[in-house]
Amino acid sequence: QVQLVESGGGLVQAGDSLRLSCAASGRTFSSFAMGWFRQAPGKERELVAAISSGGYTYYADSVKGRFTISRDNAKNTVYLQMNSLKPEDTAVYYCAARNGRVYRISANEYDYWGQGTQVTVSS
Repeated sequence: QVQLVESGGGLVQAGDSLRLSCAASGRTFSSFAMGWFRQAPGKERELVAAISSGGYTYYADSVKGRFTISRDNAKNTVYLQMNSLKPEDTAVYYCAARNGRVYRISANEYDYWGQGTQVTVSS
C-alpha cells in the first residue's frame, strides 16, 4: 500500500508561483510513475503533468512552459513547480502513483491517490 500526502496549495494572484509537494510512503517509490492531476468544479479530472520512474516527463498543453514536474527518490517526493499561474489553473490538485515505470494519461491507470490540495488563482 502506498500513501500520498500533498501539500503546498493556497490562494495566490495571477502571475504568482506555487510549488506542490507529494510525499509518498513505501520503499518502492522509485519504481512508480507519478502524476499530478487537477479537477475544477464541474469539470473532469485531467492530467497536468507526469513523470516516469526514469525521469521522462509529460505536460498538458495548457501548462507547458509554466509547470515543471520533478521527483526526489531519496525523499520519496514528487514536486510540481507552477509558475505564471492563471485563474484557469484554479482547481483541486491531486498526486497519483502508478504501479509501473511508465506514466499514463488516463486517471484510471493510476493506483494510488492523495487527498488533494486546493489551488486558487485570483485575477
